[in-house]
Amino acid sequence: MNTPILLSATRPLLDAKRAWLERLETERGVSAETLEAYERDLRQFLAFLAGHHARPAGIADCADLKPADLRAFLAERRREGLGARSLGRVLSGVRSFVRHLEREGLASAAGVGAMRAPKVPKTLPRPLSVVDARAVTEEGGAMAAEPWIAARNVAVLTLLYGCGLRISEALGLPGDALADVSARSMRIRGKGDKERLVPLLPAVLAAAAHYRRLVPYALSPDAPLFRGARGGPLRPQIIQGEMARLRGLLGLPETATPHALRHSFATHLLAGGGDLRTIQDLLGHASLSTTQGYTAVDGSRLMQVYENAHPRARR
Repeated sequence: MNTPILLSATRPLLDAKRAWLERLETERGVSAETLEAYERDLRQFLAFLAGHHARPAGIADCADLKPADLRAFLAERRREGLGARSLGRVLSGVRSFVRHLEREGLASAAGVGAMRAPKVPKTLPRPLSVVDARAVTEEGGAMAAEPWIAARNVAVLTLLYGCGLRISEALGLPGDALADVSARSMRIRGKGDKERLVPLLPAVLAAAAHYRRLVPYALSPDAPLFRGARGGPLRPQIIQGEMARLRGLLGLPETATPHALRHSFATHLLAGGGDLRTIQDLLGHASLSTTQGYTAVDGSRLMQVYENAHPRARR
């Protein structure tokens, strides 16, 4: 990095940054996690400009950015270990900020608009097989020291696979969630504060009910449903660690992570005849292309669909 200086940006530029973040939150409904990442990326970019000019960055420094300026910044971040996907997010944030300045009549976005995002290598999700996914949800508590913690782990993992939840969504459920054993669906608030309706399988309700019976802490609506060993909110790292131990127990590959259960949910639904649009709604994706990246059906299944559905495949 360039030599750090005490102040990275002038007051007008910091005010513009604050207004941009507020607009992202109020008008576009950007999630808190994305806002935090954008704020951090822009802070580092302004520090880069300040180091480059040996003075606090001002609006004029952002008014007519050239692709070369952005390439130099991204090259520096790459040297620090950022991958292509993270670099793309960094560029997206800087581009959004400069366009905000352009709307305010303070800058031109031509330079950032001409800059292409780093190419992200395509990697297919690695869903578990049906047998392995079932084993994870059934043996999820095998490594736990206490019965209630075992029941908790099973309930969380069953939610990830049975409902396709993100781990943050499962751990963000309030204490009164899944209390009604006759419920057939529940509302989930996901990324971008978007709400969706998720069907509840009997296995999900049973796992949640078993956990609720054993948990030693009061489950109130204003506190989280899933608790850590000392009663605080359950952290994602705990479930990730439990999944790592399960990999060793069940002989699963390193790709068997909590998020892989969400991949498995989508892939197994599609393999069972579900349509992409419905799966998109269940996952809470804004774009169908994102859902396509979560699904992987083996070739034999595709050939079976083709032979059953295509008129010319029938003899």
